[in-house]
Amino acid sequence: MKYSIASVAPTIAKSFGVELPEKSEDRPINSVLDLIKKNSLEKIQKCLMYAPDAVGLVQKKKFPSFFKEIESRTDIKQKLSSVLPPKTPVCFASMLTGLKPEIHGIRKYEKPVLRIDTIFDVLIRSGIKPAIVAVKNSSVDLMFRERKMEYYSERYDTEAVEKTVELIAESDNDFILCYNQEYDDAIHACDPFGPEAENALKNQNQNFMTLLRQVDENWKDYDNLTMYTPDHGCHIDPETGRGNHGDDISEDMEVVHFYRIKRGIRPDKRRLSDKKYQTKNREDLK
Repeated sequence: MKYSIASVAPTIAKSFGVELPEKSEDRPINSVLDLIKKNSLEKIQKCLMYAPDAVGLVQKKKFPSFFKEIESRTDIKQKLSSVLPPKTPVCFASMLTGLKPEIHGIRKYEKPVLRIDTIFDVLIRSGIKPAIVAVKNSSVDLMFRERKMEYYSERYDTEAVEKTVELIAESDNDFILCYNQEYDDAIHACDPFGPEAENALKNQNQNFMTLLRQVDENWKDYDNLTMYTPDHGCHIDPETGRGNHGDDISEDMEVVHFYRIKRGIRPDKRRLSDKKYQTKNREDLK
């Protein structure tokens, strides 16, 4: 069964046991939902979504050693197709609404605030507390504003990861999206498979492993989902020798996501099904 990146929002919604964003058309990823059931869970309580920019299936094939640890520490490897055009704001709009570009309206490189229903709106309505941590002025930083949730605009990837580590350890956020862009910046400046870009990709994948360890340490009492969800891939522009993306070709359109489910070790701890907890969050959102 073939999925597009627009399946991400429905997968998050179904994992939390809440409604899908309005008009969402894509299917949730069945293997993720099946794994939740296999762990004897009705739904998850916490979710970390790590969103590295421009990491496609072609990168995994070119640098398999960089992904070996991620594969060994996650449960599911899922191939997906990006959306057209495979540009960052177009992709994240689809990924977080469950809608095709022609429906959500972002069809080129632009960063308007999305006024339609997103996974963040669904979570907020359900008493689930989301947060976005992203590089300042990036697409992810700007497009989902004006909602009653937490936003952290950081200087660059290192600071975004540090803030996410802090939130995992110290906040009561239930869904945290951490966006990184070092690899995308590197591929636009040089050969996407050269040493500079290779180092950027290595840094991003190590960032994910850092966050995975923080989830293991600080969310061990919660049934949780961790996601590695890039938006698109990239190719070498023959005219410049640098990386680029936006074309309907496999290098840009094919991505691979990784998912991991962890069952909480103390089921008596606070759960999202606890009415007092849901009420508390709803009051906080007023």
